[in-house]
Amino acid sequence: MDTFTEPMQSMLGKLNQFLHSDSMSRVLGAILVILLALLFKRIFARITVFFLRKLTSKTSNVIDDHLVKALGGPVEFVFVLIGLYAASNILAFPPSVDLIVGRILRSLTLFTLFWFAYRAAEVFSVFFKRYTESTESKFDDMLVNFVSNALRVVIIILGAITIAQVWFDEIAGILTGLGLGGLAFALAAQDTAKNLFGSITIMLDRPFAIGDWIQTPHVEGTVEEIGFRSTRVRTFAQALVTIPNSVMSNDPITNWSKMGKRRITYRLGISYDTEPEQLQKCVEGIRQMLKNHPEIHPETIFVYFEKFGENALELFFYFFTKTTNWQKYLEVQQDVNFKVMQILNDYGVSVAFPSRTVYLQGIDSGAPETVHTETIPEPEKTPKGNGQ
Repeated sequence: MDTFTEPMQSMLGKLNQFLHSDSMSRVLGAILVILLALLFKRIFARITVFFLRKLTSKTSNVIDDHLVKALGGPVEFVFVLIGLYAASNILAFPPSVDLIVGRILRSLTLFTLFWFAYRAAEVFSVFFKRYTESTESKFDDMLVNFVSNALRVVIIILGAITIAQVWFDEIAGILTGLGLGGLAFALAAQDTAKNLFGSITIMLDRPFAIGDWIQTPHVEGTVEEIGFRSTRVRTFAQALVTIPNSVMSNDPITNWSKMGKRRITYRLGISYDTEPEQLQKCVEGIRQMLKNHPEIHPETIFVYFEKFGENALELFFYFFTKTTNWQKYLEVQQDVNFKVMQILNDYGVSVAFPSRTVYLQGIDSGAPETVHTETIPEPEKTPKGNGQ
């Protein structure tokens, strides 16, 4: 029994000694300071931001207002840091422990500074994006996205190196010693490097810009963002497709927004009952209508009686609209179609339907006998060549 009670009494005695010692009061004081810092960090941060906003409201520049707004998170963490520094001083650690605690606190301080720098970079990127939206050039939109993303990456890398210097005195030697590791990392990150060089290629060649309607083997839609690693395209189904820049820089790209004009081409079948004079006047009337149309490009207008088709006399249409806007293009095409219908009605010309005439050989006379003519509904199919 004594072998069990003696260690317990010794442990309780040490605990009682600790509770009545100066160390206990220090620990409780440090805990109290940290709890107060956590409880009042938001209040102190709001008070600080409030006074900073009062100062920035006196200036005509709006950037400082956005910077103060971005300070919210870092300022809250600053008050937590103050509590940690105060708790460290209260505890009065031994030199060996104090060295480690000091490095932790310095690392957290540097982290807060680079956090603020990162938020400031976001503010400046938003400000410059608003400025570039007011300009006609789309190159500056691409440049702002690229530079803002690159700046954030630089801040993160500098922050990591600076914090590492707190823990390692010879950071240059460590980085040199990591040469083989860096080579392995480079091999593992080759896709990222390809995307980086792809984004640089897109920036220099400028095959498209934000807002352009493009078509690639992988996607067709409107460019919404050209990033550091990828390009985002909004399809006509409103899906957002993200494509690596390494793929975009190597794929053939058709930029429909760069068209000077937009093509309309199709064939129209006319009934075989149409007289030659009727058909000729109809073709000339349609051609003249297109030449006088304000939205049709006058240089290239082809309207011809092309051939004798299986079920119809086929007219060939080939012309261009002045607009390249998709909605406006459809409006022009619709207007032309209505005018073509009106011209056909004016000259008494009807559109042909697929039909078949069946003949039976007469049993007595041997002369062919017409039984009936049947109209065959044509299967639905996508019209050829009405776009592009």
